[in-house]
Amino acid sequence: MKTMMRRTACALVLAAVAVPVCAQDFPSRPLKLVVPYAPGGGADSVARIVAKRVSENIGQPIVIENKGGAGSIVGTDLVAKAEPDGYTLLLGQSGPISINPAVYKTLPYDPVKDFAPITMTTAYPYILVVNSESPAKTLKEFVVLAKSKPGAMNYGSTGVGAANHLVAELFNSKAGLKMTHVPYRGTALAVGDLVSGQLNVVFGDPISVLPHIRSGKLRALAVTSLERSPVAPEVPTVAESGYPGFEALAWHGILAPAKTPPAVIKKLNAEIVKALADPATRELLEKQAMQTVGNSPEAFASFIQKDIATWKAVAAAANVTVE
Repeated sequence: MKTMMRRTACALVLAAVAVPVCAQDFPSRPLKLVVPYAPGGGADSVARIVAKRVSENIGQPIVIENKGGAGSIVGTDLVAKAEPDGYTLLLGQSGPISINPAVYKTLPYDPVKDFAPITMTTAYPYILVVNSESPAKTLKEFVVLAKSKPGAMNYGSTGVGAANHLVAELFNSKAGLKMTHVPYRGTALAVGDLVSGQLNVVFGDPISVLPHIRSGKLRALAVTSLERSPVAPEVPTVAESGYPGFEALAWHGILAPAKTPPAVIKKLNAEIVKALADPATRELLEKQAMQTVGNSPEAFASFIQKDIATWKAVAAAANVTVE
């Protein structure tokens, strides 16, 4: 009996020291970064830019694996169920992590319980844009115009339950507006109809709307960040335009499966934050109209929980659901 107890005690000691030893040797082989979208989009660009620099720093390849489908659920769930050893990571985004829990009745993953946040890599605001022929020159003028035509003004989004659908509903709620939602299959289609005058407003991502703003086809009335954005510093915020505290950010970040050893999370965080601080990497991300972040795992986890709560409340108030 005493021999068995000694063996058990030894096993527990070995188990306790195994994680630090493994973390010290981590990574000893290639990593995989899953992007739950098709190649070529914003998330894919962020993943490849960041992974390249991190790979150079750690001396191991980082393979990008695009697993799109089902509103980004397929790739996200793949990582949720992966081995929690730090070698399979997720390029998470506000959509699958914060928005999906608010609009889908059921999900195969829990965005809080099934993931260990490592760091937010990038963030960007939405830009509220109207056609350049719109009589509204400011956000205040737009609200007055929309209130004079309840239900007649329409806004485009990238689909029912999409991030910019909920952003528009949040603004409707704060401003007391009743606008009609027109869902599209992608940002480009919605922006195209706004340019042609078929829509009244779109909350667009910077990379999609900035070229049209610069060409004079669209007019930017506000950005949804709390402070003015470096991507469009001349555009006032929604908050400073009469709606204090209004904030709606799109973001990307890297997460690991839950139960990944804390020492591995800490090491990954340090390497990714280091990569984000690299001037060349930062410049590449800024060319994608992204702001680099690079926060702690704890700060990222706290942000995610707050973001989920915000969008759940918006979706419930607007009765937005996706089967």
